[in-house]
Amino acid sequence: MKYLGLIGYPLGHSFSKKYYLEKFSNEGIEGIDYDLYPIPSIEDFPKLYTDNPDLYGVNVTIPYKQDVLAYLDELSEEAKAIGAVNCIQIRQEIGKKPRLKGFNTDAFGFAESLKPLLEKHHQKALILGNGGATKAVKYALDQMHITYQVVSRTRTAETISYADLSPATIQEHHLIINCSPVGTAPHIDECPDIPYEDIGPDHLLYDLIYNPEETRFLKHGKARGAKIKNGFEMLILQAEKNWEIWNEL
Repeated sequence: MKYLGLIGYPLGHSFSKKYYLEKFSNEGIEGIDYDLYPIPSIEDFPKLYTDNPDLYGVNVTIPYKQDVLAYLDELSEEAKAIGAVNCIQIRQEIGKKPRLKGFNTDAFGFAESLKPLLEKHHQKALILGNGGATKAVKYALDQMHITYQVVSRTRTAETISYADLSPATIQEHHLIINCSPVGTAPHIDECPDIPYEDIGPDHLLYDLIYNPEETRFLKHGKARGAKIKNGFEMLILQAEKNWEIWNEL
Protein backbone atom coordinates (compact mmCIF):
# COMPACT_ATOMS: atom_id res chain seq x y z
CA MET A 1 0.00 0.00 0.00
CA LYS A 2 1.24 3.48 -0.91
CA TYR A 3 0.23 6.53 1.10
CA LEU A 4 -0.58 10.20 0.58
CA GLY A 5 -1.81 12.67 3.17
CA LEU A 6 -2.20 16.12 4.64
CA ILE A 7 0.05 17.72 7.26
CA GLY A 8 -0.92 20.70 9.41
CA TYR A 9 -2.16 21.44 12.92
CA PRO A 10 -4.84 21.23 13.96
CA LEU A 11 -6.64 19.30 11.24
CA GLY A 12 -10.42 19.33 11.30
CA HIS A 13 -12.64 18.80 8.28
CA SER A 14 -10.46 18.02 5.27
CA PHE A 15 -11.52 18.71 1.70
CA SER A 16 -8.41 16.84 0.52
CA LYS A 17 -9.09 13.54 2.28
CA LYS A 18 -12.72 13.43 1.14
CA TYR A 19 -11.77 14.40 -2.40
CA TYR A 20 -8.99 11.85 -2.88
CA LEU A 21 -10.79 8.94 -1.25
CA GLU A 22 -13.81 9.59 -3.48
CA LYS A 23 -11.49 9.86 -6.48
CA PHE A 24 -9.85 6.51 -5.67
CA SER A 25 -13.26 4.87 -5.30
CA ASN A 26 -14.84 6.41 -8.39
CA GLU A 27 -11.84 5.77 -10.66
CA GLY A 28 -11.04 2.29 -9.37
CA ILE A 29 -7.61 3.35 -8.09
CA GLU A 30 -6.29 0.66 -5.77
CA GLY A 31 -3.26 0.31 -3.51
CA ILE A 32 -3.24 3.98 -2.42
CA ASP A 33 -4.66 5.56 0.73
CA TYR A 34 -4.92 9.20 1.84
CA ASP A 35 -4.91 10.16 5.50
CA LEU A 36 -4.59 13.12 7.84
CA TYR A 37 -1.32 13.67 9.72
CA PRO A 38 -1.77 16.37 12.38
CA ILE A 39 1.72 17.24 13.62
CA PRO A 40 1.94 19.61 16.61
CA SER A 41 5.36 20.86 15.48
CA ILE A 42 6.98 21.05 12.03
CA GLU A 43 9.98 19.39 13.65
CA ASP A 44 7.89 16.19 13.69
CA PHE A 45 7.71 16.14 9.88
CA PRO A 46 10.92 14.16 9.10
CA LYS A 47 9.85 11.39 11.48
CA LEU A 48 6.58 11.10 9.56
CA TYR A 49 8.17 10.17 6.24
CA THR A 50 11.15 8.24 7.63
CA ASP A 51 8.81 6.06 9.71
CA ASN A 52 6.51 5.62 6.69
CA PRO A 53 8.65 4.57 3.70
CA ASP A 54 5.53 4.11 1.57
CA LEU A 55 4.49 7.77 2.01
CA TYR A 56 5.20 9.38 -1.35
CA GLY A 57 3.42 12.72 -1.17
CA VAL A 58 1.70 15.15 1.17
CA ASN A 59 -0.38 18.29 1.04
CA VAL A 60 0.59 21.07 3.44
CA THR A 61 -1.85 23.39 5.19
CA ILE A 62 -1.84 25.97 7.99
CA PRO A 63 0.49 26.69 9.73
CA TYR A 64 3.32 24.96 7.85
CA LYS A 65 3.23 26.20 4.25
CA GLN A 66 6.33 28.32 4.87
CA ASP A 67 7.94 26.52 7.83
CA VAL A 68 8.21 23.29 5.83
CA LEU A 69 10.59 24.91 3.31
CA ALA A 70 13.55 24.22 5.61
CA TYR A 71 12.98 20.46 5.20
CA LEU A 72 12.87 20.36 1.40
CA ASP A 73 15.67 19.48 -0.99
CA GLU A 74 14.21 21.29 -3.97
CA LEU A 75 11.49 23.80 -4.89
CA SER A 76 9.58 24.18 -8.12
CA GLU A 77 9.79 27.53 -9.89
CA GLU A 78 6.46 28.81 -8.57
CA ALA A 79 7.06 27.57 -5.01
CA LYS A 80 10.41 29.37 -4.97
CA ALA A 81 8.83 32.60 -6.21
CA ILE A 82 5.87 32.42 -3.82
CA GLY A 83 7.86 31.27 -0.80
CA ALA A 84 5.24 28.74 0.29
CA VAL A 85 4.27 25.19 -0.63
CA ASN A 86 1.07 23.19 -0.38
CA CYS A 87 2.26 20.02 -2.13
CA ILE A 88 5.35 17.90 -1.50
CA GLN A 89 6.61 15.05 -3.64
CA ILE A 90 8.54 12.46 -1.60
CA ARG A 91 10.94 10.12 -3.39
CA GLN A 92 12.14 7.26 -1.20
CA GLU A 93 14.69 4.63 -2.23
CA ILE A 94 16.08 1.87 -0.05
CA GLY A 95 19.45 2.86 1.39
CA LYS A 96 19.12 6.48 0.32
CA LYS A 97 18.00 9.64 2.09
CA PRO A 98 14.44 10.58 1.04
CA ARG A 99 14.34 13.45 -1.46
CA LEU A 100 11.58 16.04 -1.07
CA LYS A 101 10.45 18.59 -3.65
CA GLY A 102 7.94 21.35 -2.86
CA PHE A 103 5.31 22.81 -5.18
CA ASN A 104 2.60 25.45 -4.95
CA THR A 105 -0.50 24.30 -6.80
CA ASP A 106 -2.73 26.96 -5.20
CA ALA A 107 -1.45 29.44 -7.80
CA PHE A 108 -2.25 27.02 -10.63
CA GLY A 109 -5.74 26.30 -9.32
CA PHE A 110 -6.53 29.98 -8.87
CA ALA A 111 -5.23 31.02 -12.30
CA GLU A 112 -6.93 28.24 -14.25
CA SER A 113 -10.29 28.84 -12.56
CA LEU A 114 -10.07 32.60 -13.14
CA LYS A 115 -8.91 32.71 -16.78
CA PRO A 116 -12.23 31.71 -18.42
CA LEU A 117 -13.98 34.64 -16.69
CA LEU A 118 -11.52 37.38 -17.61
CA GLU A 119 -12.45 40.10 -20.07
CA LYS A 120 -10.37 42.89 -21.57
CA HIS A 121 -11.32 45.37 -18.86
CA HIS A 122 -10.12 43.08 -16.04
CA GLN A 123 -6.67 44.68 -16.03
CA LYS A 124 -6.45 45.78 -12.39
CA ALA A 125 -7.25 43.82 -9.24
CA LEU A 126 -7.87 44.52 -5.58
CA ILE A 127 -6.70 41.72 -3.30
CA LEU A 128 -8.54 41.73 0.03
CA GLY A 129 -6.37 40.34 2.80
CA ASN A 130 -2.63 39.89 3.17
CA GLY A 131 -2.36 36.38 4.62
CA GLY A 132 -0.74 33.25 3.25
CA ALA A 133 -3.19 32.74 0.37
CA THR A 134 -2.36 36.19 -1.00
CA LYS A 135 1.14 35.11 -2.02
CA ALA A 136 -0.14 32.50 -4.48
CA VAL A 137 -2.76 34.90 -5.87
CA LYS A 138 -0.15 37.64 -6.40
CA TYR A 139 2.10 35.19 -8.25
CA ALA A 140 -0.76 34.08 -10.51
CA LEU A 141 -1.77 37.66 -11.31
CA ASP A 142 1.84 38.53 -12.13
CA GLN A 143 1.93 35.63 -14.58
CA MET A 144 -1.27 36.92 -16.22
CA HIS A 145 0.07 40.50 -16.32
CA ILE A 146 -2.75 41.82 -14.14
CA THR A 147 -1.68 44.63 -11.83
CA TYR A 148 -2.97 44.60 -8.27
CA GLN A 149 -3.31 46.50 -5.03
CA VAL A 150 -3.42 44.62 -1.71
CA VAL A 151 -5.95 45.84 0.87
CA SER A 152 -5.25 45.04 4.52
CA ARG A 153 -6.58 46.05 7.90
CA THR A 154 -3.63 48.38 8.40
CA ARG A 155 -1.88 50.54 5.85
CA THR A 156 1.77 49.74 5.09
CA ALA A 157 4.28 50.76 2.43
CA GLU A 158 2.87 48.03 0.16
CA THR A 159 -0.79 47.90 1.15
CA ILE A 160 -3.73 50.24 1.55
CA SER A 161 -6.32 49.89 4.29
CA TYR A 162 -10.04 49.22 3.92
CA ALA A 163 -10.61 52.81 5.07
CA ASP A 164 -8.62 53.99 2.04
CA LEU A 165 -11.07 52.45 -0.44
CA SER A 166 -12.82 55.21 -2.35
CA PRO A 167 -15.49 54.96 -5.08
CA ALA A 168 -12.76 55.79 -7.61
CA THR A 169 -10.56 52.93 -6.37
CA ILE A 170 -13.40 50.41 -6.65
CA GLN A 171 -14.38 51.65 -10.11
CA GLU A 172 -10.76 51.50 -11.30
CA HIS A 173 -10.24 47.89 -10.20
CA HIS A 174 -12.70 45.62 -11.99
CA LEU A 175 -11.36 42.42 -10.43
CA ILE A 176 -11.80 42.05 -6.65
CA ILE A 177 -10.42 38.94 -4.95
CA ASN A 178 -11.17 38.01 -1.35
CA CYS A 179 -8.16 36.21 0.13
CA SER A 180 -9.28 36.84 3.70
CA PRO A 181 -11.21 34.28 5.79
CA VAL A 182 -14.02 36.80 6.39
CA GLY A 183 -17.35 35.19 5.52
CA THR A 184 -16.29 31.58 6.01
CA ALA A 185 -18.85 29.30 7.68
CA PRO A 186 -20.05 29.53 10.39
CA HIS A 187 -19.55 33.32 10.13
CA ILE A 188 -21.67 33.58 7.01
CA ASP A 189 -23.15 36.99 7.86
CA GLU A 190 -19.75 38.68 7.67
CA CYS A 191 -18.05 40.15 4.61
CA PRO A 192 -15.05 42.35 3.82
CA ASP A 193 -15.72 46.01 4.57
CA ILE A 194 -15.66 47.56 1.10
CA PRO A 195 -18.06 50.05 -0.59
CA TYR A 196 -20.23 47.53 -2.45
CA GLU A 197 -22.46 50.31 -3.79
CA ASP A 198 -19.64 51.22 -6.21
CA ILE A 199 -19.53 47.76 -7.79
CA GLY A 200 -21.18 47.35 -11.19
CA PRO A 201 -21.69 44.91 -14.10
CA ASP A 202 -18.07 45.30 -15.27
CA HIS A 203 -16.76 43.86 -12.01
CA LEU A 204 -15.70 40.29 -11.33
CA LEU A 205 -15.70 39.20 -7.66
CA TYR A 206 -13.71 36.09 -6.77
CA ASP A 207 -13.82 34.59 -3.28
CA LEU A 208 -11.29 31.91 -2.28
CA ILE A 209 -13.87 30.72 0.25
CA TYR A 210 -16.07 27.82 -0.92
CA ASN A 211 -18.12 27.26 2.24
CA PRO A 212 -20.68 28.75 2.02
CA GLU A 213 -21.03 28.36 -1.73
CA GLU A 214 -22.15 31.98 -2.06
CA THR A 215 -20.63 34.23 0.57
CA ARG A 216 -22.09 37.57 1.53
CA PHE A 217 -19.22 39.18 -0.41
CA LEU A 218 -20.36 37.37 -3.56
CA LYS A 219 -24.03 38.07 -2.89
CA HIS A 220 -23.31 41.81 -2.73
CA GLY A 221 -21.50 41.61 -6.07
CA LYS A 222 -24.24 39.55 -7.68
CA ALA A 223 -26.87 42.05 -6.53
CA ARG A 224 -24.94 44.79 -8.32
CA GLY A 225 -24.72 42.81 -11.57
CA ALA A 226 -21.12 41.65 -11.19
CA LYS A 227 -19.79 38.24 -12.21
CA ILE A 228 -18.98 36.06 -9.20
CA LYS A 229 -16.87 32.96 -8.54
CA ASN A 230 -16.10 30.97 -5.39
CA GLY A 231 -12.99 28.94 -4.60
CA PHE A 232 -14.35 25.42 -5.11
CA GLU A 233 -13.04 24.92 -8.64
CA MET A 234 -9.67 26.26 -7.51
CA LEU A 235 -9.51 23.43 -4.95
CA ILE A 236 -10.45 20.80 -7.54
CA LEU A 237 -7.84 22.02 -10.00
CA GLN A 238 -5.05 22.17 -7.43
CA ALA A 239 -6.00 18.72 -6.14
CA GLU A 240 -5.73 17.23 -9.64
CA LYS A 241 -2.41 19.02 -10.16
CA ASN A 242 -1.15 17.50 -6.89
CA TRP A 243 -2.13 14.03 -8.13
CA GLU A 244 -0.24 14.64 -11.38
CA ILE A 245 2.87 15.78 -9.49
CA TRP A 246 2.87 12.85 -7.08
CA ASN A 247 2.55 10.30 -9.85
CA GLU A 248 4.90 11.70 -12.46
CA LEU A 249 7.76 9.40 -13.35
